[in-house]
Amino acid sequence: MVEVKNLTRRYGPHVAVDNASFKIEKGEIVGFLGPNGAGKSTTMNIITGYLSSTEGSVQVDGMDILDRPAEIKKMIGYLPETPPLYSDMTIDEYLGFAADIKKISKTEKKPHLDKIKETVGIDDVSGRLIKNLSKGYKQRVGLAQAMIGDPQILVLDEPTAGLDPKQILEIRDLITTLGKDHTIILSSHILPEVSAVCKRILIINRGLIVADDTPENLAKRILGGNRIHLRVEGTQEAVKNTLLKILTVRNLEFLESPESNTCELIAEAQGDNDIRRDIFRALSAASLPILLMRSQDLSLEDIFLNLTTKEVA
Repeated sequence: MVEVKNLTRRYGPHVAVDNASFKIEKGEIVGFLGPNGAGKSTTMNIITGYLSSTEGSVQVDGMDILDRPAEIKKMIGYLPETPPLYSDMTIDEYLGFAADIKKISKTEKKPHLDKIKETVGIDDVSGRLIKNLSKGYKQRVGLAQAMIGDPQILVLDEPTAGLDPKQILEIRDLITTLGKDHTIILSSHILPEVSAVCKRILIINRGLIVADDTPENLAKRILGGNRIHLRVEGTQEAVKNTLLKILTVRNLEFLESPESNTCELIAEAQGDNDIRRDIFRALSAASLPILLMRSQDLSLEDIFLNLTTKEVA
């Protein structure tokens, strides 16, 4: 659906996007993350046709955005971080204006806008002035304008910026619903939000794509394999001797335990082996009770910080 090849954007000597390549398939909801100044917004602006690239290409549905910009822009709905709203218009006036710009026919305009207003939950306030709306409703109006013309792709830049927790949940649910019928590229600094709605993550840092995978696979890549956090009743020597007999256990890292007569440790597996059952059987046979066992997973925040605080060669 969207294919970015060797994309580069320079501003004089500064390289904002550096040879970035990725592909987004139809129906995916992809989280696009990066620290401030990493090239995230520049990449999104090139995809939407707002900026041109210095080198490389962007193809949407097999069409190059430089060759057929008008056709591609009809396929993309864009919600910038600050929605382009006219505060002295009512919602109906604004959406009608946006529909005229997008050349929606007069016969289709009303039913089309009614359906969008119902989808984003603004049909009951459509006669109100935009300047009198809450931040959450303004975001919904911005999302409604992005949906005009039934674009196949929605590019959402910080759609929940400045919202309260309840409004964030409402917009998150709305994005999940829209993902059933649209391809969505979602940029956000609220990482739990990305974890909740995106199955795939792209991370850009200093203009380079440094990660492209599921959060689970990225966590495994950073941790170097499956890791199990354990608290076991018994001596460190007894636990160590028992667990190192398991062929699928690569390494043990002992920690300070909060309970007396116990030892706390991280057991790391060889490759992608699931070592939980082997650990249970070995400790049980050695009469060493397991008081705690859990997978040591990285949060998206951990992954993001790990990949964006490293020095780029």
